[in-house]
Amino acid sequence: MSLIVLAISGGIDSSVAAWLLREAGHEVTGLFLQHGHVSSRATADAQRAAERLDMPLHTVDVREEFDRRVVGYFVDEYTAARAPNPCVVCNRWIKFAKVFEYAEQTGAEFVATGHYARLVAADNGEIALCRGLDDSKDQSYVLFDIARGLLPRIKFPVGKYHKEEIRQLAARLRLSTTEGRDSQDVCFVPDGDHARFVRERCGKVDTAGEIVTTDGVVVGRHDGIERFTVGQRHGLRVALGEPRYVVRLEPKTRRVVIGLKEELARTELTAAGANWLIDVPCEPVRCRVKIRYRSRPADATVRVIDKDCFHVQFDEPCHGIAPGQAAVCYDGERVLGGGYIV
Repeated sequence: MSLIVLAISGGIDSSVAAWLLREAGHEVTGLFLQHGHVSSRATADAQRAAERLDMPLHTVDVREEFDRRVVGYFVDEYTAARAPNPCVVCNRWIKFAKVFEYAEQTGAEFVATGHYARLVAADNGEIALCRGLDDSKDQSYVLFDIARGLLPRIKFPVGKYHKEEIRQLAARLRLSTTEGRDSQDVCFVPDGDHARFVRERCGKVDTAGEIVTTDGVVVGRHDGIERFTVGQRHGLRVALGEPRYVVRLEPKTRRVVIGLKEELARTELTAAGANWLIDVPCEPVRCRVKIRYRSRPADATVRVIDKDCFHVQFDEPCHGIAPGQAAVCYDGERVLGGGYIV
């Protein structure tokens, strides 16, 4: 039996994860991270789940670090005309950092979360991060930036289940928990209005500019570059006869460049801030690369430039490659590593 610290949110996934760990014979302590953007309902649900499972529950105040590391990053990226991925950043710098910190303090051998991902022993005995069994809920993409050395001490109990099975278990166990938003949504912007949130946070900074076509013709103005992401079609507020998409954003001029769908196509990208969950490849690697949480992996060749950067050459053009998003490399089900698109 092992002592395990579980990050519990008050939702179905982490609550059922606690029960699964207990059923496997482990001693489980729940850790609730209070970052100031969780509802009182979620807090109460976490407490009720802990009581129902007869599990100790501790709360750690991470509001200051969350606002600086995650919210600040989110606002800075949008105002720099990049597409942020706050879940990836939160997982590395807040969730796993704090849960491991608490595990060290309490002498726990493992940490766990309710993520839909799996950890599998590779042929060489190394622990590999793999996609969750439920393809529609797989969260391995937002976990690529976890430090490789931590994988042997992590458990993802719900990763080998489908979501419907987890819901059924929660009902059978009478775990009255909140069905929260999917993890790719931004917890601190519950209404989904990212632009409004960014404007409120950055105050009087002028982010307005021109909307231009790919051949340089000015066709309108916008009131804030944070309202746009590469690949966006709706909300452009220009009528040119054919559907137009955001092809690129120019942070220095604050111009939004729009074009036809075929003008979104790109066959390559460069990613920085690389984190490898395998030995850094010395030779080109054939793999599949995801450019967004909801995108399908695309066949590609990856070449490492240096320990921080890699280049991706796609077999077929990809649409909507957005600076700031993560490019995550897969070998079948296994996550090889990833980085942030520049």
